Amino acid sequence: MSVWEEVVGQPEAVEVLRRAATPGAGAHAHAWLFTGPPGSGRSVAARAFAAALLCEDGTGCGRCHACRTAVAGTHADLRVVATETLTLGIDVVRELVQSAQRRPSTGRWRIVLVEDADRMLERTTNVLLKAIEEPPERTVWLLCAPSPEDVLSTIRSRSRAVRLRVPPVADVADLLVRRDGVDPAMAAFAARAAQSHVGLARRLALDEGARTRRREVVRTPWELGGVADAVARAGDLVEVATEEATSASAERDARERSELLRTLGVEPGRSAPPALRSQVRQLEEEQKRRATRLRRDVLDRALLDLLSVYRDVLVLQLGAGVDLVNAAMAADLQALAGRDGPGATLARMDDIGVARERLQNNVNPLLTLEALCVRLLPEAADAA
Repeated sequence: MSVWEEVVGQPEAVEVLRRAATPGAGAHAHAWLFTGPPGSGRSVAARAFAAALLCEDGTGCGRCHACRTAVAGTHADLRVVATETLTLGIDVVRELVQSAQRRPSTGRWRIVLVEDADRMLERTTNVLLKAIEEPPERTVWLLCAPSPEDVLSTIRSRSRAVRLRVPPVADVADLLVRRDGVDPAMAAFAARAAQSHVGLARRLALDEGARTRRREVVRTPWELGGVADAVARAGDLVEVATEEATSASAERDARERSELLRTLGVEPGRSAPPALRSQVRQLEEEQKRRATRLRRDVLDRALLDLLSVYRDVLVLQLGAGVDLVNAAMAADLQALAGRDGPGATLARMDDIGVARERLQNNVNPLLTLEALCVRLLPEAADAA
């Protein structure tokens, strides 16, 4: 299977990347900026391009050793960097810049793929800028970010842009069927509920727990009868997000701690001596930052699911005639649409957007969700 087959719904971008990867096609940019909304497949497209650049015949065949190791992120000439914390550290970027100076060992190019280029602070980006301004002859930088505005203008001006879009629901569903063997009906539901986000669609299709959590979130508008309900609902959402983040990282955190202690020569069951405790504390701080980002991402995903409800309500109120994201709830959505007008629905959608921004700016999650749920009360919309 070609490496391009998982880049769904992006025919124009794929054609540009195919041509650029073809051997003998001429000089191409040494820095590329992949942008697109969440779920558009930025990192998937970047990996496919990396594989095509390293492919033994330059097509991204998906069968050769270079393609398979590049897609897996294990090719000797491909370095893939992503962060599970809030920012990408400057030390990591400095090390990347140094490694980018080396010549490729087996392939035509040495490729550095940064999946979270938007998570670099300005001083970190300035370190990267120097490497992009004066790149080694056979090094290619692939940067991923939600939008061009999420990286410094100096980086944008020195990178070739690849803009991706949200893929069609049908294309995402087809990928789930082909790649993951998902039942077509489940694939269609998951692709629609995930709003064409490929990763979330796969999770919804394969994980009953994820589907259950989503059902609880999208029922929120019908659970808000008063201020007490709003406060309780906000607490439930934060608690679920915290539990999901904890359960997702607990086993990994314990394994990392155990491996660190073993590396430091500490016997199992014994605590680290004072001289080594700073390294343990450093690991714990890293794990805490990772958990913070994961909880924030879970809450943001919940708000996107909630936003889909009011999007459907607005569609019904305006008689837009487009498909509903939550089609199985059509009767309940119709009843909700009858409570207020489009103006009130738009106000609620704006409130959800404000809550997402507050979470990204590190405002207390519980206070943010409490304020949002109060704003979603029927009387709050009437007042607006």
